[in-house]
Amino acid sequence: MPNRSVRHEAIQAISATQPVGGRVCYTDESIREIYCEHVFNDTVQRQRLPKTIYKALQKTITIGAELDADIADAVATAMRDWAIEHGATHFTHWFQPMTGLTAEKHDSFVQPLPDGDVLAQFSGKELVRGEPDASSFPSGGLRATFEARGYTAWDPSSPAFILENPNGATLVIPTMFLSWTGEALDKKTPLLRSMEALSTQALRVLRLFGNNTAQRVFTTVGAEQEYFLVDRRFYFNRPDLVNCGRTVFGAQPPKGQELDDQYFGAIHERVLAYMAEVEYELLRLGVPIKTRHNEVAPSQFEIAPTFETANLATDHQMLIMETLKKVAGRHGLACLLHEKPFAGINGSGKHNNWAVCTDEGENLLEPGETPHANAQFLVFCAAVCRAVHKYAGLLRLTVTGAGNDHRLGANEAPPAIISIFLGEQLSDVFSQIEKGQAKRSKKADAIKIGISMLPKLPRDAGDRNRTSPFAFTGNKFEFRAVGSSQSVAGPNTVLNTIVAESLDVIATELDKATKGGTTSLNEAVQELLPRLIAEFKPVLFDGDNYSEQWHAEAEKRGLPNLRSTVDAVPLATSKESIALFKTYGVYSKRELQSRQEILLENYALNITIEAKTASLMARTMFVPAAYKYQSVLAEAIRYARELGVESPEQMETLKDLVSEMSGATTAYKDLDQLLAEEDDDILKHAKRMHGKVLGKMLELRNHVDALERMVDDEIWPVPTYREMLFVR
Repeated sequence: MPNRSVRHEAIQAISATQPVGGRVCYTDESIREIYCEHVFNDTVQRQRLPKTIYKALQKTITIGAELDADIADAVATAMRDWAIEHGATHFTHWFQPMTGLTAEKHDSFVQPLPDGDVLAQFSGKELVRGEPDASSFPSGGLRATFEARGYTAWDPSSPAFILENPNGATLVIPTMFLSWTGEALDKKTPLLRSMEALSTQALRVLRLFGNNTAQRVFTTVGAEQEYFLVDRRFYFNRPDLVNCGRTVFGAQPPKGQELDDQYFGAIHERVLAYMAEVEYELLRLGVPIKTRHNEVAPSQFEIAPTFETANLATDHQMLIMETLKKVAGRHGLACLLHEKPFAGINGSGKHNNWAVCTDEGENLLEPGETPHANAQFLVFCAAVCRAVHKYAGLLRLTVTGAGNDHRLGANEAPPAIISIFLGEQLSDVFSQIEKGQAKRSKKADAIKIGISMLPKLPRDAGDRNRTSPFAFTGNKFEFRAVGSSQSVAGPNTVLNTIVAESLDVIATELDKATKGGTTSLNEAVQELLPRLIAEFKPVLFDGDNYSEQWHAEAEKRGLPNLRSTVDAVPLATSKESIALFKTYGVYSKRELQSRQEILLENYALNITIEAKTASLMARTMFVPAAYKYQSVLAEAIRYARELGVESPEQMETLKDLVSEMSGATTAYKDLDQLLAEEDDDILKHAKRMHGKVLGKMLELRNHVDALERMVDDEIWPVPTYREMLFVR
């Protein structure tokens, strides 16, 4: 039958597919030559810019000094010449609007001359500012359709780079995106503001500890990216994957991840060829990729870079996602970044590893050998814990979305309750401080393997907790609730801001206590820390975050349990949130209101698209396939009766089939009716999508998935889980 041939021809073609090679060769070019090959980084700037211009640019990058027009012109000229040497004909201001993706508008370097010749031009004005249309991006009311003007503003701290295409190259300039009225229309601007706020407050604390040389404190981020790969022939035969990024239907395969044989397993040769090319492309763009491996679910993988400054890490994270998708097509694959593309197996996250460092290279979250005696570390660690406890709801807000709602709380992701895992050593230190004074830090003995030829393996002072949403992992915190498709800008903006607020409180109290010289800093810290620990103690939990006992305990402790996006989003415009972000200059009230509206609108739109896709697929693909099988089955029963054979089992099968068909038909009609209803405000609309539409979609799915388990495999119209997850 035609449907069978489409699926089985795809499987036959996939079975004959060979890994795509020949695109990566480190013998012709060393990694050293490849790394940052397409980046206008510090090395290139030093080589191409006059010394005075270079120093002025570095001053702008490191301490935020204003860049005058002459310097911008000189940088633009050098950048243009470098880009043209790399084959670039156009430049673009690359920004991150509230779509959650990136955006770009390409302009040519070519300027026609009156005599018919052309000139390659690129001025400082064009480098520093662009003017895309601001009315067609999500703005949450900040820009109306008739208010089109918006500006992109160069971010010198994130170096420009070359993006190649099959027929040329483009100079890409990372920028911010602002409205004509100066409000942030993007994710980068608030992130940069939050980094400034944290630096200001962290320096206040460092000055109290006698550090008078550090000029800037910044946060570093290393975001681990999880993703799925499926063959493109399967992908394009699944309208739900194409339109929604996830399967809204699909019966569970006989084998999923039960055997735990996927995680860290041998990487399939076709996938490894793809990974190698992704890394090659990213290395040329200066993205420092460190790790690749199989993840827990079948056809799920992970890529992880090393730590970088938060805004650069955010830019590189967006490049990672774009590169994963772009390179997949060259290998006949489709990369799925949705948080839950397949039901019943692990979804994908983006573990956000976050640390605080000075411009002198000191990690302020490094506990050292004796954390109980490291007062500076304890103060900064306590500031983070206090911030997470006080603003747990805001952190939960940063990871909201229709996709991540499917993932949070499942077996592969932390629950929606935000808590902190400190580990045995730090938990013990804080417990000692709360009771009076810390006198010791627990030490870990070496691991005894019992094999004489091997040296003793050092054991970390504490274990890891994969169920915790916010865990201390040696010298950093890991925020594990971020979704795989999400930008890390939002979570880090909030994390920076709330920690800045805690550091502000701590610096103010310590300064007040030590002013006049009657109280030493050490005495002031010893008096302050027990109070802070008593305040944030409810958020500390080192046990199993999946257990029912913890959920009950968290409720007793008063920790918020914001189970869905519609529960969390209203926190964006609470009085506490508005006051917090206004105080530290990160978001204005209007900017917060706009983001709340965008989050709710995107949530409702995503579910609407999924529901329409589900209804259409059920109506035009699955129920018709069931009718075909019903005809075949009914004809077989009729023929058997003519031969004098009665089979109650056959009749029961037919009745079950008809029952599921009827259930599916009723469900998609009900779904259509729900989608036709209107609501008078966006919050009510989002709540109805969550409360009614998702439930009806699940009801429809249950009927269709039951049909998949009943209908003749030759008739079933789409690739199944057992094929997409295991056939490579």
